[in-house]
Amino acid sequence: MIILQLILLAIIAVLAIPVFVLLLQVLASLFWLKRSDLIESTNGNYSVAVIIPAHNESVGILATIQSVLPQLKNQDRLIVVADNCTDDTAKVAGDLGATVVVRENKTLRGKGYALDSGLQSLKNNPPQVVIIIDADCTISESGISALSEACMTHQRPVQALDLMMSPANASLKTKIAEFAWVVKNQVRPLGFKSLGLPCQLMGTGMAFIWDDIAHVHLASGHIAEDMKLGIDLCRAKKPPFFFPYACVKSFFPVTQEAARNQRARWEHGHLSVILSDAPALFLEAIKTRNLQMLGMAFDLIVPPLAVLTLMITLIFAISIGIHQIAPINTVLIGASLLLLALTSAIFISWTFFGRRIISFKQLCYAPIYAFIKIPLYIKFFINRQVEWVRAKRD
Repeated sequence: MIILQLILLAIIAVLAIPVFVLLLQVLASLFWLKRSDLIESTNGNYSVAVIIPAHNESVGILATIQSVLPQLKNQDRLIVVADNCTDDTAKVAGDLGATVVVRENKTLRGKGYALDSGLQSLKNNPPQVVIIIDADCTISESGISALSEACMTHQRPVQALDLMMSPANASLKTKIAEFAWVVKNQVRPLGFKSLGLPCQLMGTGMAFIWDDIAHVHLASGHIAEDMKLGIDLCRAKKPPFFFPYACVKSFFPVTQEAARNQRARWEHGHLSVILSDAPALFLEAIKTRNLQMLGMAFDLIVPPLAVLTLMITLIFAISIGIHQIAPINTVLIGASLLLLALTSAIFISWTFFGRRIISFKQLCYAPIYAFIKIPLYIKFFINRQVEWVRAKRD
């Protein structure tokens, strides 16, 4: 029983790290709400190139381009990379006024290769700032100039607020997913921003100084190319900077198959990066005494909210079961504290950021939603998704 107690305490100690990092981020985000909501000055006349990687996006890309083009100045460019398209994405983008780069390679597939192709097209006449926007997103008014100004001012990569919205008549599962997305992409980055720490790159709404992005390896089919890119830039002493005043928005897929494939790509990718990069990132941060890298490492080890909920609930249930057989107060107290910390983080996030998305009654169904995703996480260990796959649009 002593050995079991030690094992459980060790597991609780390990789980306590991501749980209390999450709670710290949530509490710190509240300080940001008290700050002035003013956009930084956008008087700079920087040359900007917006790259939109696209694979069979002839319908959705219309709104994306229409949100970008009016914001571009005479010296700016819009590059659409039509990557392995079998529809008329290239024609639609060209007719709307974008410069189109057509890429055909059936072996080397994925968003990273498309982005690299777009950058290669700019090498002979590079801009000062490169902004990447996904083909299913729209960017807020003045978002292009705000991102480029912030990027040049801070001389670092800049990440806009990236939100995914529930479509009309969305299911409860989708609304819970939207709330979890807000926690991941808004609450947590705001918390670390308040503490002066970096954020993860989110794949869209990203701005880079040309010299920074031009020297980073992008040509890969990695399932979580955005997270890898953020880690690589942090190692290069260019940690991403969260900029919530510019916003990119998109919608969750309606069909169950598309939503399932999208979740698998995101969550398998995140878990893969945790296992492959987090230990080395911690060691490197400690060795080099790099606080920004250490912050990135702590942010990285916070798994998807559903995963964290499952693990904490499971360890709490086991602790209660063992306590009934042979009372072990330290284990039960530790598990209870973890559950309380996680519950507090979720409730505070909902109170200040999630009320518009779901009611409190709907929020109470979130643990059930987490348990429904168990097969997704089992598949991670048995047959994880390792290649980038585009989610089907509606």
